[in-house]
Amino acid sequence: MTPGPGRRLIPAYLVTGGRTVPAGPALDRLAVLIRTDKDLPPGAGTEQHRLCELLEPGALTVVECAAHLELPVSATVFLATDLVASGHLRGRPPIPRAGEIDRSLVERLLVGLRSLH
Repeated sequence: MTPGPGRRLIPAYLVTGGRTVPAGPALDRLAVLIRTDKDLPPGAGTEQHRLCELLEPGALTVVECAAHLELPVSATVFLATDLVASGHLRGRPPIPRAGEIDRSLVERLLVGLRSLH
């Protein structure tokens, strides 16, 4: 059976090797992935090679990688977790959201800047 438009030849769940739990602590879907200089072993799968090639120019989040690879985020988490555990990728936690700024601090800063003028 040949895949139709937009269908993968190999189902995405095979990318995980049939596992239901990643090899290490699962990465957050917004974790930033960075490629290391370490070469992949000869037995590495096609999707692992594609993920490392995708990260060659710079860092991306797990979700961005999933979109580029056209894989479910959960399968990409497995791939990335395995590659982080083996030292081929580095994973950095997502950047936390900025907190609220104290309005009185901003007002005092503005008063101070106006007094310099």
